[in-house]
Amino acid sequence: MAITLPTWLTLLRIALVPVLVACFYLPMRGTNFLAAMLFIVIAVTDWLDGWLARRYGLTSSFGAFLDPVADKLTVTVVLFLLVQQNPTAWMAILASIIVGREISITALREWMATIGQRAMIRVAGIGKIKTIVQMVALTLLLYSHDFVGLPIYKIGVGMLIAAAVLTLWSAWVYMRAAWPHMRDRAAEEDSAARAAVVDATAAKKFASGS
Repeated sequence: MAITLPTWLTLLRIALVPVLVACFYLPMRGTNFLAAMLFIVIAVTDWLDGWLARRYGLTSSFGAFLDPVADKLTVTVVLFLLVQQNPTAWMAILASIIVGREISITALREWMATIGQRAMIRVAGIGKIKTIVQMVALTLLLYSHDFVGLPIYKIGVGMLIAAAVLTLWSAWVYMRAAWPHMRDRAAEEDSAARAAVVDATAAKKFASGS
């Protein structure tokens, strides 16, 4: 299997995650800045590999699988680091909302793919806005120190709250798009179950009569 340039960039993003974690915990001055810069590199690489894949037709099934894995891995790990750094109820709740949404929507996409309707929950505009706000928030929280008098950490927390709100909103948008298919599928399964019960009852009566 040939690995395309966008897929190599996605693999690079995954490889940078443990490097970011190591930088976060290094007992040195300036490591917060280095961790924030690494996160920016990961975020820019995320945009770049998608742009290259679309612009030059370098899409692949492996790349399509790996890209969301890299995104969710990076965001989840960074949120865990931030909660460990500032173990407050607010940070834990915000991280739970964001991680919970990622898990739920991933599962929803996989289920929709099994019924051939994955395209019905493609990335919406609100999802893209959520991603931008979330990435900026996480960058500020990783940096954490004041800059030219600005309370960077507090701004980051405010943006993470906004990202959590957008997360819930985008999840509702995806669920609304998927709900008709979920409802129809449930109705089909109920109908099939009732038919199976009728068939089993008829077979039992036939066997008794014979």
